[in-house]
Amino acid sequence: MPSRTDPVYSISDLAREFALTTRAIRFYEDEGLLSPRRSGRSRLYGERERVRIKLILRGKRLGLSLSEIRELLDLYEATHSERPQLVKFLEVLAERRARLRQQQEDIAIVLSEIDSLERQCRKRLRQGANGAAGSGSTPSG
Repeated sequence: MPSRTDPVYSISDLAREFALTTRAIRFYEDEGLLSPRRSGRSRLYGERERVRIKLILRGKRLGLSLSEIRELLDLYEATHSERPQLVKFLEVLAERRARLRQQQEDIAIVLSEIDSLERQCRKRLRQGANGAAGSGSTPSG
């Protein structure tokens, strides 16, 4: 439970600090990633929510889904120990790395195909330009 000396942030404060919209922060709240205190109709965010926003954004930069991020955050909340969270985070990172490496391979294959098609097109253009000089015809695809 936060004490009276813990810093308190408004939704606007956090939006400004993290370059987010207040709507994005409310979305994270709706998704169960944040749980600010209420004072009337106002939301009061403590240091816990501020750190969680930082972790949410880091997870998003790494390409994690919100459900993966939620699982990691909930692990810490459930055990109040960093160990299960770190073990799970290592698993998630390994899965993410594997997906990225597969994407990297897929991209290399597509780039190679683009190179090949580009060479074929340039060759046909050169042949068409040489043949079209005297005939007035254009190559067909």
